[in-house]
Amino acid sequence: MKFAIPLAQGVLCTHFGHSEQFAIIETEKGQIKGKELHTPPPHEPGVLPRWLGELGVSVVIAGGMGRRAQDLFGQRGIKVVVGASSEAPESLIQNYLKGTLVTGANLCDH
Repeated sequence: MKFAIPLAQGVLCTHFGHSEQFAIIETEKGQIKGKELHTPPPHEPGVLPRWLGELGVSVVIAGGMGRRAQDLFGQRGIKVVVGASSEAPESLIQNYLKGTLVTGANLCDH
């Protein structure tokens, strides 16, 4: 399973579309298998869901994301988890895999 985490200064970026990089983390049998950092293409509606889909991502963990973006990910079969806090990507993934990821309200106001 591949996860995508939007980053700013090495931790989760609370505004999905403004991230500096994405951590693409691959897991196998409940363990982190590998991590790559990717610079996203310029932000435009629909670009990030397509790009992350092409990278094989199946789950996006974000602080906040607009409804339209969530719908576009859903159309590609990519699960979106919103309301995560600004933590290191490995910590977020480990908590997700253990079922202990704490999420709150969608931090995006649109």
